[in-house]
Amino acid sequence: MKALLYDTTLRDGNQDRKISLSLADKLRIARLLDSFGVDYIEGGWPNPSNPTDEEFFEKVRELKLSHTKIAAFGSTRRPGISPQKDPLLQALIKSEAPVKTIFGKSWDLHVTEVIRTRLEENLNMIESSVEYLKKYSEEVCYDAEHFFDGYKENPSYAMETLKAAERGGADFLILCDTNGGAMPWEVEEITKEIKKYFSTPLGIHVHNDSGLGVANSLYAVKSGAVMIQGVFNGYGERCGNANLTTIAANLNFKLQRNFFAKRNISKLRSLSVEIDQIVNVPNDVRAPYVGDAAFAHKGGAHIDGVMKVARSFEHINPLSVGNDRVFVTSDQAGGSLVVEKLKEIKPGIDKKDPEVAKLLKLIKERENAGWHFDSAEASFKMLAFRSLGLFNAPFEVLNYRVIEDKTPDGVSVSQASVKLKIADEISHQVSEGDGPVNALDAALRKALLPYFPYMEKVRLDDFKVRVLGSNVGSDATVRVWTTFGDEKEQWNVAGVSANIIEASWLALVDGLCYKIIKEAKRSKTTTKIVKRVSKKG
Repeated sequence: MKALLYDTTLRDGNQDRKISLSLADKLRIARLLDSFGVDYIEGGWPNPSNPTDEEFFEKVRELKLSHTKIAAFGSTRRPGISPQKDPLLQALIKSEAPVKTIFGKSWDLHVTEVIRTRLEENLNMIESSVEYLKKYSEEVCYDAEHFFDGYKENPSYAMETLKAAERGGADFLILCDTNGGAMPWEVEEITKEIKKYFSTPLGIHVHNDSGLGVANSLYAVKSGAVMIQGVFNGYGERCGNANLTTIAANLNFKLQRNFFAKRNISKLRSLSVEIDQIVNVPNDVRAPYVGDAAFAHKGGAHIDGVMKVARSFEHINPLSVGNDRVFVTSDQAGGSLVVEKLKEIKPGIDKKDPEVAKLLKLIKERENAGWHFDSAEASFKMLAFRSLGLFNAPFEVLNYRVIEDKTPDGVSVSQASVKLKIADEISHQVSEGDGPVNALDAALRKALLPYFPYMEKVRLDDFKVRVLGSNVGSDATVRVWTTFGDEKEQWNVAGVSANIIEASWLALVDGLCYKIIKEAKRSKTTTKIVKRVSKKG
């Protein structure tokens, strides 16, 4: 049987303290997951207290998804009430989701001390709820909440809860490590044991509280589980859920399992990045397989090895998940790396060329002064363009100024003026902003926009400042790190100075000059990469 990916980003992921998904967000993510080939998407818990989730199940029917099945989540009926009269089960039916997933108590501690009912009544709750929902569903998944804890304390009762769900007609029995405390060897042993007694397919749902969400999921698969529940990028309550991004890659490359989304595994990184953008959280640079640093090499010996035999330092080809190999430029990098990077800029350059030695010296000097090119690749390229004589400045900075003021009602306002010479013309613009950097950024773009219309689409996505230290705190050198983006890509630029405004200005200018270079290369308008322009272009 194929492995099945069951995504619960829209419910469990939405319980992350930094995430609050709108209806539009949920629908966008559902489209992405369906396009990737996820088998099940849990849309949320439909009930009157969750209007967004209720509306999601109405709107998602209009998407006409090509592969994935939509699941609605809920619980078993409450003690002492029939399924027909339970409002939460009625809400599940009202959702019209083809798949219903309900959780029930498999740990006797929860039965007697949390929901405070009899052990036998809990078994009846599970069986009757599953049986009732089967009449209104294509499939019913039963999530055995806290199963591993329950099994370790009272294995016979935990087994009885699964038998009750199976008698009710459950299509999948999901073993849950709800508090994330199970160890891989426990998951393996218990899953193997359960597999002996049940013909109903098993699934796994684990949380990452011990940092073992992915490992526990894979051990469950090895032991017979076919449905893997988790969250892409590992969002979730507390320490998050098992990361389906990493699980999908491991299923493909390490376990060689067959699953529907396998055909799209080369799109894994783009899926991960797009979901991060929708939920508005930074990409995890260290994320296995898909992070910016997943295939980044900085040490000279490592770089040398990868350049000779890639698999000597890389466990898979980065392109197989849509990622890229990155050689980090720093004072640890040798001439071979610099040459490889320079070949993108100046084909045919050789390690013996004096230009390479000159650039290596510049890199070491800049890093000693506080620049970090390993996190500012665009800054390295700008340094290389200038060092190789390939950069003809598109504008000359005549003057810039920032004024801080406070309105009568006590609101601080920053005003920046920028004066540039572009071709034979003067562009002088003034802008206000929430702070000095925001005002400078706005004024600089305003000055450039008539000559470079594509500046309208450039964003300043991130801005960070780090004090690099000195004998006196107020005169410390600072490093500004910025991330620019447009509709095609992002690029990182740094600026270093004892003056925070100057450091910011250096980063802003280089960030926008880099955009001009990229556009000139795309249009192939000049062999010098950048040429002076006028309003007539």
